[in-house]
Amino acid sequence: MTKTKVLVVEDYRPLAETLEYQLQRAGYDVHLAADGREAIHQARLILPDVVFLDVDLPVINGVDVCKQLRSDPSTKEMLILMLSALGEESDQVVGFAVGADDYVVKPVESYKVLLQRLKALLRRREPSIDDVDQYTRYGVTVDRRRFVATLNGEQLKLTKSEFQLLEALIRQPGRAFDRNELVGAALGEDTLVLERTIDVHIRALRKKMGEAADLIETVRGIGYRFRE
Repeated sequence: MTKTKVLVVEDYRPLAETLEYQLQRAGYDVHLAADGREAIHQARLILPDVVFLDVDLPVINGVDVCKQLRSDPSTKEMLILMLSALGEESDQVVGFAVGADDYVVKPVESYKVLLQRLKALLRRREPSIDDVDQYTRYGVTVDRRRFVATLNGEQLKLTKSEFQLLEALIRQPGRAFDRNELVGAALGEDTLVLERTIDVHIRALRKKMGEAADLIETVRGIGYRFRE
């Protein structure tokens, strides 16, 4: 069975070596890069399944690396888990907005939890089965088979998490989802994230929807719903 390939992009060598050890011990095929330029080169060369991407990198920072990986057809489908000492909500919004699938604040307090988050990411990219492949409401169309969301015919450039969140909401318009439900419905029941992470995803999704952002309504004290 082919091992899952992980590219660890981290310039702080002790952390890079610890991540390499923990991942190899868990059965992953691990590759290392110490700066942004090397990360892009390695990603295109080895085509990893997952990229552990530090934000504060020399040569090219992690945010720009993420943008380049998402814009390249050969690397755009890779799962990207950002690692950063910057833990403010605004920093996480930027990370998710440029295409990160998950965001972990350093220092890493538990490698067991980190590995579970990696497993959750890998499970999330497995296709689910449903009788309906497309949902349309108020000009928004979510096509599950093609993994494409459009607004009035124009494609929305969404991350996988944003797409799954929009799909979960539009499938049941008018239903108020609490944050825990959205973690399960959109990100996977085994995803180890704080409820506030949903707020970060919603903010990024609304921004990409522009004038149609108010189709995703806030239900005070509960969570969110798609306009009925």
